[in-house]
Amino acid sequence: MSDANPSISSGNEVTLGCFEVGGRTIAIDVANVREVVRWQPVTPLPKSPALIEGVVDLRGTLVPVVDLGRALDESRVVPTTGTRIVVAETDGLVVGLMVDSAVEVLQVSATSMEDPPPLATHAGYDAARAVVRRPDSEPIVVLSLEALLEAVYRSVLTTHEDAA
Repeated sequence: MSDANPSISSGNEVTLGCFEVGGRTIAIDVANVREVVRWQPVTPLPKSPALIEGVVDLRGTLVPVVDLGRALDESRVVPTTGTRIVVAETDGLVVGLMVDSAVEVLQVSATSMEDPPPLATHAGYDAARAVVRRPDSEPIVVLSLEALLEAVYRSVLTTHEDAA
């Protein structure tokens, strides 16, 4: 892999948190995951970026929440008893990601992680940091939090253009 920088533990293994979004399993490097909490109502923020659903109060800290399904151009996450908010951090920014459910914590060999196919990256698809191949299972996409935050930043432009 090129610049994915996964958290590699001893033995060249990577630990991933796996979550269901729109019927697919999406992984996030656990080095970026602060915690996973049960879904709670989100307080909308007026004139916030289009992808920010609002904020939640987690032990005295306001955390912006992004519907990961919507951010990945999938269907919206409909809150149920299984819905979770993945509190993640990258580059000093904290964001809550609303997912359908938490699936598992997965240890994978660093050699099973590959860059996304070149055609996808050349076409501007940058939401995937890596793809994990698994024997007898579908590959799992490892989410790029940096690309996700960039999509949130771009949604600010959409929000402001719609208001004009």
